[in-house]
Amino acid sequence: MKFLDECKIYIRSGDGGNGIVAFRREKFIEFGGPNGGDGGKGGDVWAEGVDGLNTLIDYRYQVHFKAKGGQHGMGSNMAGAKGADVLLKVPAGTEILDEDGETLIADIAAVGQRVLLAKGGNGGFGNAHFKTATNRAPRHANPGQEGIERWVRLRLKLIADAGLVGLPNAGKSTFLATTTAAKPKIADYPFTTLHPGLGVVRTGAREFVLADIPGLIEGAHEGAGLGDRFLGHVERCRVLLHLVDGTAEDPGSSYRIVRGELDAYGADLPGKPEIVALSKADALDEDTRAERLAGLARACGQAPLLLSSASGLGVDVALNRLLDVVGTARREAEAEAAETEPAWRP
Repeated sequence: MKFLDECKIYIRSGDGGNGIVAFRREKFIEFGGPNGGDGGKGGDVWAEGVDGLNTLIDYRYQVHFKAKGGQHGMGSNMAGAKGADVLLKVPAGTEILDEDGETLIADIAAVGQRVLLAKGGNGGFGNAHFKTATNRAPRHANPGQEGIERWVRLRLKLIADAGLVGLPNAGKSTFLATTTAAKPKIADYPFTTLHPGLGVVRTGAREFVLADIPGLIEGAHEGAGLGDRFLGHVERCRVLLHLVDGTAEDPGSSYRIVRGELDAYGADLPGKPEIVALSKADALDEDTRAERLAGLARACGQAPLLLSSASGLGVDVALNRLLDVVGTARREAEAEAAETEPAWRP
């Protein structure tokens, strides 16, 4: 299945049905009076987060979504039927923006969350609605209201607890494949990873979702390489694992390049908790390891981990560090939700 994380679609809610002018005409009833029914309401356009989706590929081939209009009113005071709604099923983590791509309409962050995007037009009143003591035979009715039409943009930001960042070929996909059941493409050339990938890490009774994104290079915020748009998929992460290639001549420089791109992107990424690890440690001798660990420590301001996904060196340590940060963030979120939730009252 192809991966698509942004698209533009056209939506239109249904028009309301017209009210009608009708009169009761029965034998032996001289003054039957008005009995024109109201028009039905037009259908709405909804968006809902559903489980089992992690791409917007369904909206690559169908772009226009139109709800049904309401039926017109009928005689005998019969109102028209409501138009059928349109439901857009999207993955959890989808942002819905206006056509300009900046104005946020809704953020569907959870499965089951439903948002109204376009309300259907109200049905018009039939002439029975306008009957009064002084106007017993009204001969006018209201037309139905028109629906709402608009272009919107869907932008998917994957929901993961931890994200992997680093230069191309820093070992991110290998780490994902080692710690989860995901099977990303792994090769010895840059930009092997072209699309974000997700995997579930299970350690004992604890688990969290890990996201892998394509590698960053210097100038990515200006469009170099694959750009930095895919950084949106780690915006929701609670912690970042920054992998630095240990076989590089200057790991400190590699670290600063990626941090510069994160700072240029913004969106709270620079302030997220970060765990730094020197990867591919199995390819280094003891002296080279010590030298490059020291250089990386000076650049990042913390003691980096020593990691080798191929041999398993330091993998458990890295996972435990990630689990500690994720667990703390989850407990804080639960406590905050409990404080804001109103107390139960009979």
